[in-house]
Amino acid sequence: MNELQPQPLPEKPKEAPAAPPPVDPRKATTELIQQFGQTNVPSVPDSNIYCLPIIGQIEGHIQLPPQNKTTKYEHLIPQLVAAEQNPNIEGVLVILNTVGGDVEAGLAIAEMIASMSKPTVSLVLGGGHSIGVPIAVATDYSFIAETATMTIHPVRLTGLVIGVAESFEYLERMQDRVVKFVVHHSNIKEEKFRELMLKVGELSRDVGTNVVGTKAVEFGLIDEIGGLGDAMRELKRRIEERRSAETKTEQVMQ
Repeated sequence: MNELQPQPLPEKPKEAPAAPPPVDPRKATTELIQQFGQTNVPSVPDSNIYCLPIIGQIEGHIQLPPQNKTTKYEHLIPQLVAAEQNPNIEGVLVILNTVGGDVEAGLAIAEMIASMSKPTVSLVLGGGHSIGVPIAVATDYSFIAETATMTIHPVRLTGLVIGVAESFEYLERMQDRVVKFVVHHSNIKEEKFRELMLKVGELSRDVGTNVVGTKAVEFGLIDEIGGLGDAMRELKRRIEERRSAETKTEQVMQ
């Protein structure tokens, strides 16, 4: 007798891979704001202007306590690179309300803003103190609110300081870097800036000067008194000028 061969079981139809859960755009935006303080570089339908807020304390090589509101320079640098590379972004608006912070980190941010090929405008709201001053003047044009202030004071060190002449010389060289940058990117004279920096009797617990908005314009530190609307109009005007210049260049090359 022939033995009955067992019949193979029918194969189950393969199930289609489950579709990934839909990403809630509001949740993604919230996570970006929590991590970087802002959303991604906007696309063309949104805006051709990139807004870069610099708020709280500028955090550099040392991580600050969690209760401090900070702007991390390692977050700002890639954002500036992205804005420079993105062809859809035609201008950068820098909004400052900062107490200052790490000198080298602040100067690095200021140098990057100053070296951008696209039009840049800054707006100081509330305060642009200490190392916030070089960042404010690093743009092509600067505005300050009438009630905003800028504190100008000498460079300070925290932590261990070795009591030798070289420590003072190092501080002096670092201070010269700040002074030269500010003088080069604004209309203030070096003598006047150093006078404001070393003034005694203006601040209760420090050497320096607290400059209000109108005085900042009067000294040549900031270009104009204004707000958000003024800054946006100036940036759009500069964007149009750049477009016209590029169009003329293309016509000449053709």
